Amino acid sequence: MYNELPVRKKQRAITDEEPIHLPRPMIGFGVPTESLPAIVQRTLPEQAIGPPFFYYENVALAPKGVWDTMSRFLYDVEPEFVDSKYFCATARKRGYIHNLPIEDRFPLLPLPPRTIHEAFPLTKKWWPSWDTRTKLNCLQTSIGSARLADRIRKAMKAMENFDGEPPLMVQKYVLDECRKWNLLWVGRNKASPLETDEFEMLMGFPRNHTRGGGISRTDRYKSLGNAFQVDTVAYHLSVLKDLYPNGINVLSLFSGIGGAEVALYRLGIPLNNVVSVEISEVNRNILRSWWEQTNQKGNLIDFNDIQQLNGDVLEQMIDSFGGFDLVIGGSPCNNLTGSNRVTRDGLEGKDSSLFYDYVRIVDLVKSIMSNRRV
Repeated sequence: MYNELPVRKKQRAITDEEPIHLPRPMIGFGVPTESLPAIVQRTLPEQAIGPPFFYYENVALAPKGVWDTMSRFLYDVEPEFVDSKYFCATARKRGYIHNLPIEDRFPLLPLPPRTIHEAFPLTKKWWPSWDTRTKLNCLQTSIGSARLADRIRKAMKAMENFDGEPPLMVQKYVLDECRKWNLLWVGRNKASPLETDEFEMLMGFPRNHTRGGGISRTDRYKSLGNAFQVDTVAYHLSVLKDLYPNGINVLSLFSGIGGAEVALYRLGIPLNNVVSVEISEVNRNILRSWWEQTNQKGNLIDFNDIQQLNGDVLEQMIDSFGGFDLVIGGSPCNNLTGSNRVTRDGLEGKDSSLFYDYVRIVDLVKSIMSNRRV
């Protein structure tokens, strides 16, 4: 019975409503560092009210109509669009659909550095006046290649011939590459990509978080580039602290390297039971390593395939745990992101269509838990 629910839902007709527009500034229902012109209030559609709470994330700059569709499938909840530059020193434009309260949020402390020079004070000595960046661009899953590094090195060598500022043409080339690859000035006319520990810091993870499992630097960059920005997500999840003083049961879909788990832990919310679904063995090893290193007292149960979570499996876990308090995740953005010029197929793409599995599972959990309360 439970496995039939999402099939019916996918047959709903698409309406001709106005498309969702991205706000400017991208501060959602509020951020701790900016004031809103008016008090924000929202009323959730009745079918969206928990339990459980659900929280879904993906790239804000998706193809036209994608966020309208995702909102429609997630009970017509209005998305909250937030740029993480209001929380840290790097931009990260994301949309969030959730049924969490939006009052009485609070940020993680201490507040992270919000500018490049606050995050990397040693770079200030070498920073040229013509590089006006104060924030890094969205962190990607890879860094510059050896060929790019060689081109940058040659441009830097040419700059050494100038006592003052280099010609505008050289400035433009170097600055374009610095913006594209998030390069930092680490010496006179020397720019360098972020190290993995610097990447972790900007994303709100503890130092060496991605070292767990002994993975390569390439894998660490890839895992971090696909992760939640912890400070941003923690601000939204902070409303759960008073609701679950004795701990929380979490169904973590597309868990990645555990951004949601780290956020809840840093908020001081005990993790009683976490069911994590993540296809990447590298990421599962990172999350497991963090779980053990932080001496978590609860249970971490992992699955490597979201298709394994059918109605029977979810029923068994709900009976065992007494239900899930939070279903959180962000399905792959491969077919949504603007950097993908080949297979930007929206929610019909091979990877991004996994969004519908998130919907399927939220539907199932809500239905099973509702029947348990009757």
